[in-house]
Parts: sequence; C-alpha cells; structure tokens
Amino acid sequence: MLTRAVEPIDAADAFDFAALRISEFARLDTAGIAYLDYAASALYGASQARAHADRLAHGIFGNPHSEHLASRNSAAAQASARVATLAFFDADPDIYDVCFTANATAAIKLVAESYRFSSRRGLILSADNHNSVNGMREFAKRAQAPISVLPLDAELRLDRACESLRASVDRQGGGLFAFPQQSNFSGVLHDLSLIEKAQALGCDVLVDAAAAGPSGALSLRKHCADFVVCSFYKLFGLPTGVGALIAKKSALDHLHRPWFSGGTVEFVSVAHGRHALKPGHEGFEDGTPNFLDLAAIESGFAFLARIPRVHLRAHIQSHVQRFLGLTATLRHRNGSPLVRLYGPAGMEQRGGIVAFNVLQNDGRVLPYEHVEQLAREHGVAIRGGCFCNPGAAEQAFGFDALGVERCLDKLEASFSIEAFRSCMGRAATVGALRLSVGAPTTPKDIERAVALIAACGE
Repeated sequence: MLTRAVEPIDAADAFDFAALRISEFARLDTAGIAYLDYAASALYGASQARAHADRLAHGIFGNPHSEHLASRNSAAAQASARVATLAFFDADPDIYDVCFTANATAAIKLVAESYRFSSRRGLILSADNHNSVNGMREFAKRAQAPISVLPLDAELRLDRACESLRASVDRQGGGLFAFPQQSNFSGVLHDLSLIEKAQALGCDVLVDAAAAGPSGALSLRKHCADFVVCSFYKLFGLPTGVGALIAKKSALDHLHRPWFSGGTVEFVSVAHGRHALKPGHEGFEDGTPNFLDLAAIESGFAFLARIPRVHLRAHIQSHVQRFLGLTATLRHRNGSPLVRLYGPAGMEQRGGIVAFNVLQNDGRVLPYEHVEQLAREHGVAIRGGCFCNPGAAEQAFGFDALGVERCLDKLEASFSIEAFRSCMGRAATVGALRLSVGAPTTPKDIERAVALIAACGE
C-alpha cells in the first residue's frame, strides 16, 4: 500500500485525546459503541450539553425581531455566533457576511434559487458533489443555462481539474462553479487553488465545506470563495438544525431573491404590490430564526478551540492511516483480498473519510447491507450506501453509462437499491461502506471496525 507517514507532532505539545474521550465522550464507552460516522454528524461534548442546558435554564430568550430584553438576548447570541463563524473560516468581517439557515442544504438552495443563471451564465459542478449541490442544476435548467460536470480520475480526484474547468468556461462562459472542500464519499481533499483559478476565468465559486468537519483548514483570507456552506452539527454536534451561508457581501448583493418573507423586508405594501428587502444577511434569513439553538454555536466553537487544529488533523490522519494499513493485510483463506478501497490508497490530500467494500472469496462484493447489519449488531457505527454522492459512486463502481440509463428508465417509478442491483446484474457493485473518524476516535474503535471486517471473511 502506498502511504505517506503522518507528520509527527512534538510529544511535549501533543493534545491529550484520551483525556478528552474520558471527560467529554465517556458515554460512548458506557454504551459500548465504536462511533465511526463523523462525516454524517460530529458528537457533542458533555460540557457543551451542560453549557447549553444551563443557558436555557437561566437565560431568557425571545424572538429577536422585537426590542425588549429577551429579544435583545437572542440578537446578541446571533451576533456572537456570526463573529465565531467568521473567525473559524478566517473570513474578514469587512468582506464576508453570515446568513444562518436550517443546514448546509438550505444554504446551497439559498444561492441556487437566487443566482442569475442564464444562457450565458451557467453551472459547473464537480462530479464529486453531495446531492444538495447536484440539485442546483434544476434551477440552472429552469433558466435554460448550460451545465457541465468536471470528471474524476481513478482515485476519485478531479481529473486534470484546471484543464477541464477552462474547457467548460470556454464552451459555456462563466457562471457558478461548485465543488466540495472534502469529498463526503472518498475523503479526497480537493485543491482549494481552484477557487482563484475559477474566479480568474470569470466564475463565482461555491465551496461545500460540510464534509470537511472541524479539522478543515479553509481560510477565506487565503482562498476567497464567493460562497461557503456548512452545517454546525458536522463541526461540533450541537446544535442540529442550524447551518450557514458564509458569503462575500458583494456576492450577496448580486443575488436576486425570488420571494420575500417575514424578517427579510424593510417594507411590504399589499395595496401597491411593492416590497424592499433588508440589506445583507437580514434579507436572506427567512422568518423567525432558530434563536435558541443559535445560542449554542458560540460555545460549540469554544469547545473546538480547546483542540489545536493541527493536532486534530494529525489525530484524524493517524486513525485513517491505521485503518488503511490494517485492512490492506486482510485476506481470505485462498489469499484473495477482503477489502476493496475507493479513493486514494495513501494519505496524500486525504481527510478523515474512507469508502470501501468487503469482498467475498471469489472477488465479488458482499452487499453493504449485510456488513451494515453486522456492524449494528456489534456496536460499530458506520454508514452504508452511496452517501448522497452519485457522481463519485458512479466512478468508483465503474458503472456502464448505458446500463445505468436503461435501469433508471425501467425503475424510475419504483426505484430501490435491491431492484437497481438486480437490474445492473448481481455482479455489479451498488453501494459501499463508509468509515469516518473524529476527535473522540480511539485506536480501539479502529480495531473493532477491522475485527468486524475480518469476521465477514470467516
């Protein structure tokens, strides 16, 4: 296996992750769960839960659209959450604003529905994108805007990204380019210099930072994306139901909202059919904000600040490297490999996510549902499926384009994974398993996952 050693950190400066596990995540050991699904959701620390419970028990928070003390408490919590969000993404507050949404998906939709797509301003997507980003194409289609997709190579990295991007712009003109900071399928860390290269070609750039998690190192001073989206539960577990669009103020000014709602307007006249949106984030935050959960964001970032990001990245990489190394040695009795990996074989430009399948002794893939069920029975929390990322899945599984189209036509009204697998042929790979690590992960968690995989070959 090709791997690159994780860069060592001076032991004197090392963060004590074992102590963090005991003090903040002891419930995992009490429940006997090896939680390895951090790409789906981070776990909140016990101190975060206590702080939020104390805040709710002793604070008085009201709808921030009023001017009394309870309302002002909520407004202050929102303002603090904005400051903390900009600081995490190293964003200049004179240049960037934060619009709070229900999640990263809602933030993406906020851009997609308001972007001025046209026959001359289209959409460019990487093949590796979450479906929340893929869904933007429906708004582009409605505007009859051109759409193109940048392909992936065998390691699920963007294939000749700069050349493909330039070819798309030459063919359809500038527009909106959207790609993930880290793949939620393979863990690939995409080249953030694509931001500047796309902007130089006349594109606006949206970066999906949701899957990068708390160890992501996106500096908006260095890589000045026009739009960045995130969900806070993927960063620090609590709260759920809150996300953000971090956007250049100038980029927000160029969006055209297709409607208005409570909280977003300076005035509305029913008699005259007129309205005026509020400037900045206020014009994009529809209705009453989730003000009680927004109050938990500042303490969530404070919790993350206890862990130096360089140590967290090293911690995550060390566990991924260990998993890759151990699974590479797993063999059936006939010598055939037990695991098929999707994505990079080593640690170069890789985050804390690994996609794989367990193989039978004849080389066929063991359906991921079987492994997922066994994992659940043994208290190992991993995810199975295509992870809402069909582009990466199609490349990883080597789908035949004509075969896929034939099966989709046949099954459109009654689609299921099992029916699709049957249509594609029993030998086809449909779905995989995903392991993802975080701050609470221990070597024992990784060993339990590897032991589970080894048991599948017995």
